[in-house]
Amino acid sequence: MKKFNIRKVLDGLTAVSSSSSSASPQTGNKENDIIQETLQSEHFQLCKTVRHGFPYQPSAMAFDPVQKILAIGTQSGALRLFGRAGVECYCQHESGSAVIQLQFLINEGALVSVLADDSVHLWNLRQKIPAVLHSLKFSRERITFCHLPFQSKWLYIGTERGNIHIVNVESFTLSGYVIMWNKAIELSSKTHPGPVVHISDNPMDEGKLLIGFECGFVVLWDLKSKKADYRYTYDEAIHSVAWHHEGKQFVCSHSDGTLTTWNVRSPAKPAQIITPHGKQPKDGKKPEPCKPILKVEYKTARAGEAFMILSGGLSYDTVGRRACLTVMHGKSTAVLEMDYPIVDFLALCETPYPNDFQEPYAVVVLLEKDLVVIDLAQPGYPSFESPYPLSIHESPVTCCEYFADCPTELIPALYSVGSRQKRQGYSKKEWPISGGNWGQGAQSYPEIIITGHADGSVKFWDASALMLQVLYKLKTVKVFEKARNKEEKPSTDIVEEDPFAIQSLSWCPESRVLCVAGVSAHVLVYWFSKQEITTEEVQLLEVRMQPELNEVDSPDAGGEQASAVSTPGASSSPQTSDPQKHPSTSSNNSSDGLRDNVPCLRVRNTPLKQSPGYQVELVIQLVWVSGEPPQQITSLAVNSAYGLVAFGNSNGLAVVDYLQKTLLINVGTAELYGSSDPHQRQPRSPRKARQPSGGLCDVNDGSLGSEDRCKSPTSAKMSRKFSMAADQKQEDARDNSFSRSRSSSVTSIDKESREVISSLHFCDCLSRKSEVAAVTSLWVGTSLGTMLAISLNVPSTPEQRMQQTVGISFCGSVVRLKGGIQRMALLDSTGSLQPPAYEGWYDPNAPEEEKEKTRKRRPASPPSTQENQDSHYAVICSEKQAKVVALPSQNCVFEHNITENSFVLRADVVVMPAGICIACFCANGHIMTLSLPSLRPLLDVNYLPLTDMRIARTFCFSNQGQALYLTSPTEIQRLTYSQETCDNLQEMLGELFTPVETPEAPNRGFFKGLFGGGAQSLDREDLFGELAAGKASRSLAQHIPGPGSMEGMKGAASGVVGELARARIALDERGQKLGELEERTAAMMASADSFSKHAHDVMLKYKDKKWYQL
Repeated sequence: MKKFNIRKVLDGLTAVSSSSSSASPQTGNKENDIIQETLQSEHFQLCKTVRHGFPYQPSAMAFDPVQKILAIGTQSGALRLFGRAGVECYCQHESGSAVIQLQFLINEGALVSVLADDSVHLWNLRQKIPAVLHSLKFSRERITFCHLPFQSKWLYIGTERGNIHIVNVESFTLSGYVIMWNKAIELSSKTHPGPVVHISDNPMDEGKLLIGFECGFVVLWDLKSKKADYRYTYDEAIHSVAWHHEGKQFVCSHSDGTLTTWNVRSPAKPAQIITPHGKQPKDGKKPEPCKPILKVEYKTARAGEAFMILSGGLSYDTVGRRACLTVMHGKSTAVLEMDYPIVDFLALCETPYPNDFQEPYAVVVLLEKDLVVIDLAQPGYPSFESPYPLSIHESPVTCCEYFADCPTELIPALYSVGSRQKRQGYSKKEWPISGGNWGQGAQSYPEIIITGHADGSVKFWDASALMLQVLYKLKTVKVFEKARNKEEKPSTDIVEEDPFAIQSLSWCPESRVLCVAGVSAHVLVYWFSKQEITTEEVQLLEVRMQPELNEVDSPDAGGEQASAVSTPGASSSPQTSDPQKHPSTSSNNSSDGLRDNVPCLRVRNTPLKQSPGYQVELVIQLVWVSGEPPQQITSLAVNSAYGLVAFGNSNGLAVVDYLQKTLLINVGTAELYGSSDPHQRQPRSPRKARQPSGGLCDVNDGSLGSEDRCKSPTSAKMSRKFSMAADQKQEDARDNSFSRSRSSSVTSIDKESREVISSLHFCDCLSRKSEVAAVTSLWVGTSLGTMLAISLNVPSTPEQRMQQTVGISFCGSVVRLKGGIQRMALLDSTGSLQPPAYEGWYDPNAPEEEKEKTRKRRPASPPSTQENQDSHYAVICSEKQAKVVALPSQNCVFEHNITENSFVLRADVVVMPAGICIACFCANGHIMTLSLPSLRPLLDVNYLPLTDMRIARTFCFSNQGQALYLTSPTEIQRLTYSQETCDNLQEMLGELFTPVETPEAPNRGFFKGLFGGGAQSLDREDLFGELAAGKASRSLAQHIPGPGSMEGMKGAASGVVGELARARIALDERGQKLGELEERTAAMMASADSFSKHAHDVMLKYKDKKWYQL
């Protein structure tokens, strides 16, 4: 344990780090000057843990019917594997090419993936983190389809040229056996049949291979005789083929919306042609063509009619109709509408054997943005309730917060009110994808993730033990009146779409008070209650924040400490306002015809029924000022102990008493400085009345249509950092780095050089040099690197609190840093984190007696000091540097320059098991941690070489070494920077593969066995092995050993050290075994010599004796 003596630092010694440490003299008792730091660099390691959410841009799907595991591949080369609730796995192909097909080695714990770059990979699923065992890269032909028969080690691969190659999945080598397209088609045919779109073997005869070509040509190939038995021709392109389990019929789906059923032995014409969604003309003519049937599955049941399930095939006159899945069962046809286009579907059956009655019980439908499982056994085909957190993107995520080590009663409380929100009408059966086992190790502390969305909803998620489950959903839009159509849309909107989008949120877990800020310059304060109430009139407070009359021409904020000037402030600002019970009735237009005193949204004026859970207590709205729209809120903080909420933007700061529903402070940023304003403020140039429309969501995601794009403006500080032209984005992508100068990424906000309130923090501290007793304070951080303090005189008793006004006193600036302030925190004299005071939760709708029992303010232990003695420390982190300032002397005792060429996107002061630290995420992709209070660098990892607006907006750190960000519009990536969590990760992860016996093969029956009517097996080794088929062309494909090939045999591996340790152990074991073998050999030689000697003695003894003498 290393000790850091502040006295030595004050004497001129620097901390052992790359930072430039500066200190100012201070006096005090010797025991108070020594702060022991327990965190060391060995406590930190960065690694990904789990990925939650729906796979972004899915492209392929497969299911193991024995292991009951579902695999989904995406267009970015990702693989997501799902088992029972809580068993999820993510892995990534190195090439990043799209996954075009997946095939399980059923009940073998392996998966074959085929990519768009014509590579085939074998994944080992018998380890917790799957790895590639083998890869095969085709170079001369493009792969279009593959097929792996059940319990076979030979994989059929069809190509764009119409050829079929065969791969041994054990060795991943090509067989010399090749089915060439010109041998498969008729010699009289003059045209190429096109790519292979289907391959399958006859369920009753493994020696017969059915090959479908795109042009509509189908061939039944005899593998033994190497020739075509039958050829089937149809004049429409083929999309898919499905067998009847008896192997006597198969069905083809075509591009004109028809299904053709063929008898195997009657290739001349189809036995049946139907158009499921085509209108049948009365004159007997051919039905009108429909859209292509992209896939068909033909599944039989022992009792009842067969199922024919298909996607597509709708009539062309159904323009605008949503995608449909059609289930044909006997004479009934059910058309199931889906919310998104269908990517793929699979029928889940009771048996893995293709030559038995299939008995389908469910259909898994993979949509572009959802996964639906339909119950085929119940009338009406209800869907199963998904246990996976696939609804993260139900509305685009606009902000995210992560709370680890929460109060234990929070999750049950949120779950109890959230369980009433669940939709009804689901299937009563259990979720059919039920494979895998949960991990053994688990974190003991509760974790909660809160996401804000573009539609104004806020979701609470239980993130404990590497799982994710939605607990509760809050809809903030209920507070407002919604326009029924575009004509009714108010002209005061400052955003084109999603005016209710959540921009930021502040939550007190102990008191359960929630405060959210939206893009329409509105703030909502919510209390948590277990009782349903009806609010007759929603409390509304309108705030008129005047635009700055001057712009800042700031000198270089080189980190010089600004002098603290105590500005005796008035207890209130000139613009106090009483709460209104209804939308503003003030004049909409000023004398010159400009909008004035008008909020952006209309609060509903009818009674509001509020269910148990979060209930709105106060609505705060910024209003238009002389034709200027209100600026968006850039910082937000709420404190339950004081009953205050503070928020700021580019116009200034406002503090609201949400208990008395009054406005306490409404000042411009310049007024916070008093007479000590260090900035030269120039007259502001005219500005457009409407703000530009940026994006809280990623409008650059190619898959998002116009209806999915969120066009809300970004917050000022995010817009300042990330708004840039398209050519600059391309340049950044080429450079593979997000690091760039601020001047290249500025917007109008930067050009105007407006000082923005970027960070807020409530605490009990000594904000003035002359103070002896701690007072309630609000710390204000600005985008120009200044931290200011405001003292708040909060009445002590509950009775006085509701009657007396909170006193206000401006303390001026405390310290200045380079770059905008990101995070502020308070440490006590021992270096421990001093959390803000809070009030314990009580039900606001409970009887007064119960309120008094539970309502207790839990203040932070207030630091006290004697004159000229520092008792606590302020931690301030900006975009460029971090400082630790002793209070009340305001001397900077530690300073660290975090980055020179980039800037910090997110910084948090977090509690680790062994101490506290600052965690930072920079725009250049680095994740860093700094010790407190000495600011020693403990971790610096280049985690993300590239980043984008989504990651920057959602990245957040939490206690216990946890962090997360939105890695795609639909997925949350969690990671840890704790060495302890990394060491235990293998135990915490679930297992995909579990030993399960393969079901018995169907009984052939006596007569089928006697007359040969049952399934015919085939020794594929005799046909495809090297002895029979010869060697394949070396130039056709290249074999690449996978990184997991050794791991697959030995189990999960972790790093070079582990490999060396295993190699050393293996060598020791080998040496030991060789020694034992040598000893056994010597013993055998001695035994042989002894036996030889005894045999020789016996021979001599009986050498000269006759037989009758023996």
